[in-house]
Amino acid sequence: MTPACELCQCRANLLAIRCGGSYNEDVHQIVFNEISAGELSAIPTMDQLELMEGFQVDEEALEKGDAGSAFGCVARGGSKIYRYRTGEYRVYFTIEDEMIVIQRVLHANSLKDFLFRSGTGGTEDQKLAGSRKFWQLIEAGQKAPRK
Repeated sequence: MTPACELCQCRANLLAIRCGGSYNEDVHQIVFNEISAGELSAIPTMDQLELMEGFQVDEEALEKGDAGSAFGCVARGGSKIYRYRTGEYRVYFTIEDEMIVIQRVLHANSLKDFLFRSGTGGTEDQKLAGSRKFWQLIEAGQKAPRK
């Protein structure tokens, strides 16, 4: 395991403690794939900590996610991916067998993210849902080995 991957795993372990919102609730393990681990590692350390500080996933936050919410959902057909928005970054993740799988971590102003959000009218999540390129990016993350 590379030092960057070890750092991501350490942060994932710490985040798993926090994901339930309190220590008495169910805890979800956070798993990064090779792509999302590399994307997170490329972010300055202080930005990584700020990015993940508010990442407290619970069903209520995911279900009521709206245009102004930190959490949202992008759906197409039978596929669904959740979005966590904070500051300059977007974290796209799925929930699988009580695990939160981080598929991609993108800078909001990156060319990739801009292209995905620059489609026709609608909210950020609606634009992403209709973008073939977005789903290709997510599928690449889903196929990448997990850390």
